[in-house]
Amino acid sequence: MGVTTYTHEATTPVSPTRLFKALVVDSDNLIPKLMPQVKNIEAEGDGSIKKMSFVEGSPIKYLKHKIHVVDDKNLVTKYSMIEGDVLGDKLESISYDLKFEAHGNGGCVCKSITEFHTKGDYVLKDEEHNEGQKQGMELFKIVEAYLLANPSVYA
Repeated sequence: MGVTTYTHEATTPVSPTRLFKALVVDSDNLIPKLMPQVKNIEAEGDGSIKKMSFVEGSPIKYLKHKIHVVDDKNLVTKYSMIEGDVLGDKLESISYDLKFEAHGNGGCVCKSITEFHTKGDYVLKDEEHNEGQKQGMELFKIVEAYLLANPSVYA
């Protein structure tokens, strides 16, 4: 198994606390409201496994994430995608480490470290990472726009 690591930063005028609450703490409720392709997000077992189901006809049926850390004091979360169509037959898992920090005049920088754990001797292609990052940034921008349009939400 190999590991390929990528880092990324995204800035926003939204405060780190509001963004963390939206993207991490209340994501089970907010994401299905904002993204019509997401049918629901449900907790399984002790709540540390989250299953995101997509609407019928979507190219992705579901994803499962294992939540390792949700630290609402330091605005950090760590989780891994452990199951789902995105992993295919070449990826064992994808691990995410996100930190939300104050930046600028009340805004935020979201710092991420993503580790792709491949099966066998498979080497991840940049295009595969870029597609995943594009989808992640789409979610980020949708939530950002919602929070900017609704300044009292998660305030």
